[in-house]
Amino acid sequence: CTPAMALPLASEEAFVVVETSVGDFVVELYGLHAPRTCENFRELARSRYYDGTVFHRVIRNFMIQGGDPTATGRGGSSIYGGKFPDEITRDLKHVGAGVLSMANAGPNTNGSQFFITLAPCPWLDGKHTIFGRVASGLGTIKKLGMVACDSNDRPRDTVTVHRAYPSTVPFTQKNDSALLDHSSSGQHNTLLPQRR
Repeated sequence: CTPAMALPLASEEAFVVVETSVGDFVVELYGLHAPRTCENFRELARSRYYDGTVFHRVIRNFMIQGGDPTATGRGGSSIYGGKFPDEITRDLKHVGAGVLSMANAGPNTNGSQFFITLAPCPWLDGKHTIFGRVASGLGTIKKLGMVACDSNDRPRDTVTVHRAYPSTVPFTQKNDSALLDHSSSGQHNTLLPQRR
């Protein structure tokens, strides 16, 4: 099963809308494959936890990372009161741009930080919980992936999450049509997907 074929739980809000300073995107959550991780992400979004956070790490042709309220790469917690276990499955792989995964500092250290791939990243398979994909707004992700960064992969101009919220539909409140993208798609205890 590839990420594009994974199905969310029909009874839940299967999407999260993320409105940022460079545009909006919508992620589809894979509730059947990673139920606790999806619940964590969805409920953090519902509680407005991600509102005002920044994408603190961007590596061109690799990934964008956010979800840390401290913007340091070391912060954030889950709805479960700390870190929670991985939900890794062989069915889901980092096959291309738009894969949504948890950032971590090693096995079973998931909190609030997440990353979205900009290209295939097979070396991350089995190390990070994949729990969704970009369903709409892949152009925003690509734009975010092209921002100028300093030598620490931190964007020179801050990219802020204005608002993130759960949804039952794959489009933003600003856009009344369901436009889906059809792409074929650490150190010092810092939560990082590792470059190859």
